[in-house]
Amino acid sequence: MEMELGWRSRVEDAAKSKPLFVTIYATVIIGVLISSFYVFSALYSPNNSTSFSSISLSTTPVPVAIDSSQPPPVQQDALLPKDTPAIPQKPIWEPPHTEKMPPLDHFRLTKELVQQRVKDNIIIVTFGNYAFMDFILTWAKHLSDLQVSNFLVGAMDTKLLEALYWKGVPVFDMGSHMSTVDVGWGSPTFHKMGREKVILIDSILPYGFELLMCDTDMVWLKNPLPYLARYPEADVLTSSDQVVPTVVDDSLDRWQQVGAAYNIGIFHWRPTDSSKKLAAEWKEMLLADDKIWDQNGFNDLVHKRLGPSVDEESGLVYAYDGNLKLGILPASIFCSGHTYFVQAMYQQLRLEPYAVHTTFQYAGTDGKRHRLREGMVFYDPPEYFDTPGGFLSFKPSIPKSLLLDGEHTIESHFTLVNYQMKQIRTALAIASLLNRTLVMPPLWCRLDRLWFSHPGVLEGSMTRQPFICPLDHVFEINVMLKELPEEFGPGIDIREYSFFENPSLPKQVKDSWLDVQLCEEGSQGCALNQTSRPGVLKLPKRTNEETLKMALLPFKDVKVIQFSTMQDAFAGFTDQTREEKFRRRVKRYVGIWCCVMDHTPGHIYYDIYWDEKPGWKPIPPQTPQDDHPPT
Repeated sequence: MEMELGWRSRVEDAAKSKPLFVTIYATVIIGVLISSFYVFSALYSPNNSTSFSSISLSTTPVPVAIDSSQPPPVQQDALLPKDTPAIPQKPIWEPPHTEKMPPLDHFRLTKELVQQRVKDNIIIVTFGNYAFMDFILTWAKHLSDLQVSNFLVGAMDTKLLEALYWKGVPVFDMGSHMSTVDVGWGSPTFHKMGREKVILIDSILPYGFELLMCDTDMVWLKNPLPYLARYPEADVLTSSDQVVPTVVDDSLDRWQQVGAAYNIGIFHWRPTDSSKKLAAEWKEMLLADDKIWDQNGFNDLVHKRLGPSVDEESGLVYAYDGNLKLGILPASIFCSGHTYFVQAMYQQLRLEPYAVHTTFQYAGTDGKRHRLREGMVFYDPPEYFDTPGGFLSFKPSIPKSLLLDGEHTIESHFTLVNYQMKQIRTALAIASLLNRTLVMPPLWCRLDRLWFSHPGVLEGSMTRQPFICPLDHVFEINVMLKELPEEFGPGIDIREYSFFENPSLPKQVKDSWLDVQLCEEGSQGCALNQTSRPGVLKLPKRTNEETLKMALLPFKDVKVIQFSTMQDAFAGFTDQTREEKFRRRVKRYVGIWCCVMDHTPGHIYYDIYWDEKPGWKPIPPQTPQDDHPPT
């Protein structure tokens, strides 16, 4: 009525003015009526073949008076194809244009909230608590760098929700009210997180969207959506813990040859009847028994029936109830922590990896983070690359015979690792003395590390010997980064071996470098406080604490000090108390190798002071009393 009166008023005003204006107003009104007739004829004609999505729709809201006595108008998104978002996606990383945090209800998981991020009917989702904030930001940054924006992050605590909101990361509230600290793998809270995942899947599938569900401890290296679209008949596509290749190209793994567990850290669901049925039963199973691990429950259900193949070409298999079409993503390119960091399977097969999931590692969350840093796929803030006090590094020295000669045995493996470990021990002492961050060297291993007995490497895998092993194969990274009591002396920060190759390393660090070349005391040019040329310092071998500090004091502002070797670089601390604290600290830094065949227990402890124990040999504990870290 208000609109009608408005138009009538304008016409009456025009009638009182000059005839020209009457003509103009009449023409406009007639034109609008004719245009409306053609638009509605086109829309409701049975022969209409014009896609409504081809019409440009304004996203600017226009205030319109609505007669409440009439039926509500059809919503705009009801006329759009289901894969077209009702409103344009808000750019990732664009902070909100407000100073006030919206109420929690604004972030409640609804179909409308998900629809805002959906593209091509697909939504990518991860979730976590504030302890995994840096993992989540890394996950989101990789996707946005790949020009993928149809993702959402579920926040399990309000601290994470607020932090992501202000950073412009699309987030929703999971209503978990979870602790903001790292819960630890296998803990009761960890299992609670697993149940949250299943509830989330069961909630989103009825919305009618495809769901790519991910753990936060994985990163995307290549846009996976075109790959998933190659298998439109699949109800579920899942990653796995398979370590032996079943294919050598980028096709799905052969389900008949996959003997490892299906890993639910990366899996894709289509909203089909079969997948919804699976999600519902999986949720009911876990809620009925809190002792079931979510991944085990998933594997039990899909293996209730496995086979036959859906067809001869796709690689899909009938599973679960005999109707669900399941595909197993190739472990060579949807990588586990083993196929990526140990085998480098994708490199050997000349394939491009889509993802890496930090499984098969041994140092908790700190180990996962370090693995991704070693692979230069973790996003750290600028201060990580230019820390106060600067960095210390060294060129590792390894004789060819230790690396390549002889058989790959437990003895040859420990001989190789011990040789490197002694150099790292010296480097840790100098880093502690100079209050510098130690850039760890690449660590070479002859044997793989696992949780169970094996012959050195997994049979059928593509593990090369020797290989650069992740630091957590030997060192307890979680202990190295942990704040220890005063009795362990000052902490020693570390960086990954690939640190200087990282594109994020700033120019001011690259350009501030001192090479320390060790020399025999008394030889020509081997004197304290003498530089043979700019950026190079000669330093006598076996220098003691005070001499070393005095020699390097003039270079305290240099960002990087690199030793030509750590062999005989340091004679030891002169302060006996400091020496004892240092020894107490670094003894805790090394872990175990696992595991020998035909012996229980099968693990062998590394000993960072192995060289001080004549006759030391790499053998597992012979009695229960022997089963403890070296003293």
